[in-house]
Amino acid sequence: MLFSSFRKTILKQLSTFGASSYRIGDLHLLRDSDGDATIAKLLSGCPVVHVEAGEAVTETKRARLYIVLRGALSVAADTRTGMADGTISKVLPGESVGEQSVLDEETNLSTITALEESELLVIEADTVWQLIDESNALARNLLRLLSFRIRAANAQLRRRQKLGEFYRQLSMIDGLTGLYNRAWLNDLLPTMIATAHGSHAPLSLIMLDLDHFKKFNDSHGHLAGDQALKAAAQVLSGALRPTDFAVRYGGEEMMVLLPDTSDKVAVAVAQRLCERMQQAQVFSDMRLPLPHITASLGVACLQAGQDDQALIAAADSALYRAKEAGRNQVVHG
Repeated sequence: MLFSSFRKTILKQLSTFGASSYRIGDLHLLRDSDGDATIAKLLSGCPVVHVEAGEAVTETKRARLYIVLRGALSVAADTRTGMADGTISKVLPGESVGEQSVLDEETNLSTITALEESELLVIEADTVWQLIDESNALARNLLRLLSFRIRAANAQLRRRQKLGEFYRQLSMIDGLTGLYNRAWLNDLLPTMIATAHGSHAPLSLIMLDLDHFKKFNDSHGHLAGDQALKAAAQVLSGALRPTDFAVRYGGEEMMVLLPDTSDKVAVAVAQRLCERMQQAQVFSDMRLPLPHITASLGVACLQAGQDDQALIAAADSALYRAKEAGRNQVVHG
């Protein structure tokens, strides 16, 4: 970058910089250093550079530290550490940027731009290390600054993780029915099965399919079909325990997971679901015809050595037999 740069002499008596009113002790990294002749002498050889608004501070191959004396900088965080994701921060008068590059002895890869007309005190890496050697106050201030930035970065990571978990959970909910979706099933069922095997606890699975759903769609339209799927999902949600899980497996196929549930109890649950499906109201507008939906249900209980695919296959086989037997009924695998 072509700086409109000029060198300013730092007066030992006043310890001020260029056109700014800042004294050495006003700068965050140099607090408690006022009156230190050695610090003033080292800083007297450092240039104060002028940067126009919108001008980028282009890095050289040499690590350096910038302290804002006047104006403000925008800094797009260096992502090499994995502790930031391009977050933009604002550096105000008295604050600094580039400490990490000096400590790492690497070029600062952050994108630094002047938000307004600014004056920057530029301190080369060698001079920074001399200042650290000469000033315990500067060393303490630098440690405080880095500690603060680490805590801020960790807080940002925690927020991002929570947000990521929120969106992960959101991506595992079926948008139409509000039930868990197949992605959730693929993620959680193997864990549930491993837990059941490890604790020798029963785990039952009910697979159900809405009967003649294509015909229902053809007769009443796809919007009515969506209403039927929502009604079926409400039946499942309203009939299960808090420890049970309902999943939209795909299309008109749904699934119920019953942890700590024997096959006998699972069959009773499936019978209750089958009866409630017959009573489910599809249209809330009573001026419209009121079709009812029915479902075929297959029940399977986890067997020794079974994995998630084998358990689903057993329930699917039972569901197929329920359809073959005339639909609107329950078959136990």
